[in-house]
Amino acid sequence: MAETQFVFPPLYQLGYVVKDIEKACRHYESVFGIGPFSPPGEVDMSGAVFRGKSVESKIKVSFAQLGDVQIEFIQPVAGENPYFEYLAQNGDGIHHIAFETEDMAAAKAHFAELGIEPIYYQDMGFMEFVYFDASEVGGTMIEFIDWRQSRQGQ
Repeated sequence: MAETQFVFPPLYQLGYVVKDIEKACRHYESVFGIGPFSPPGEVDMSGAVFRGKSVESKIKVSFAQLGDVQIEFIQPVAGENPYFEYLAQNGDGIHHIAFETEDMAAAKAHFAELGIEPIYYQDMGFMEFVYFDASEVGGTMIEFIDWRQSRQGQ
């Protein structure tokens, strides 16, 4: 049992990994009425740490809101990342659930107390993210996101 009194913030995002991001956006918009999705954009994730080593990686991402929850589609493009790994093992599907936090240190400390180390993380300056592998029960990763940019100037 963890010693800290960490409380999960409200759910922020459902992250799906997909082979074809344009197809996924069209499908969710036309079949489920979810969207509109942002135009898919390529993101250079180089410098992220994946399973303990710095990696070069590129992905495409697209976002839509569904009430208070953001839907994120991720299509891996190049390099090493957990998204290629997920597709190889599972095909398209929900990769992670994400929580927005202003106290990344507390989130990391909580999982460290549970014996769960981050498997993928990066501090991008304007934001920091970290994934913890919680797939043993429930099948998904847990991500924490700290949007520092949104707090600047407060």
